[in-house]
Amino acid sequence: LCCFQLYGYCYQDSNDIPDTLTTITELGSPLEMIQLLQTSWEDRFRICLSLVRLLHYLAHSPLGSVTLLDFRPRQFVIVDGELKVTDLDDASVEESSCTSNSDCFMEFPARNFTLPCSVEGRCQSMNEKRNLYNAYRFFFTYLLPHSAPSSLRPLLDKIVNATGNHNKHGNAYYLFLALELSPSPLVSSEFTQKCVKSANTQYRRVPEAFIPDENYRCWPSYHHKGCLLSVFDVNEAIEICDSYSQCKAFVLTNQTTWTGRQLVFFKMASNHIVPDPDKITYVKVTD
Repeated sequence: LCCFQLYGYCYQDSNDIPDTLTTITELGSPLEMIQLLQTSWEDRFRICLSLVRLLHYLAHSPLGSVTLLDFRPRQFVIVDGELKVTDLDDASVEESSCTSNSDCFMEFPARNFTLPCSVEGRCQSMNEKRNLYNAYRFFFTYLLPHSAPSSLRPLLDKIVNATGNHNKHGNAYYLFLALELSPSPLVSSEFTQKCVKSANTQYRRVPEAFIPDENYRCWPSYHHKGCLLSVFDVNEAIEICDSYSQCKAFVLTNQTTWTGRQLVFFKMASNHIVPDPDKITYVKVTD
């Protein structure tokens, strides 16, 4: 699930290139970090969650702890919203040998680490720690905290700090558990009670109706030409609409994100409303 799916391969000998190997793999999209930063936080979280699952697998693979020596964004692709590694040529299962802690020195551009040397003469968890820190500096520090829900920020800060500082929680198992459990506030009433305030603005409910035009852009949005965001319920949609001065109405759709949150279009007017059995429109009532 974490690595690129291989569908088939074949060998071909030719006069020009002997012993040629051709592989057939699933289709993935190249990883563009600038483009990822413009997507919704839920989509970025999903990518980080798939990366954490990969880290957990590499740390406990049947071959032992595996490290990716060339751990950079270009080694990954996105398949159906999840991150997968495509190149395993630089993977290694060899934990560095040592006679003292000074032999277990890891050097990175921003900081360095020294790990303990075990009684067996191996640097403890060096493969796992190398993967974790590379995940931190290339992915987590950019994709996790930015525009995250306020109720999750303390946990996300703890996760980012753990991977960046190699503290006692800086291991793949802790990261795996922390991120696997953290989506739950996104789809719970507890999250709504913490993050949604009571709105004084009145809205008129128009069932089976949609506003096809009157779009404005917001960030982050699931739609590049409009303002399409995810909400837990109507109260959260009202809170969001009240926070935008140009928002005069919103439309609940029957579509949900991968976490189960409902997608809502936010509109700057309600002059043209059309019938639509799959949507509900809420129009701001003005005095």
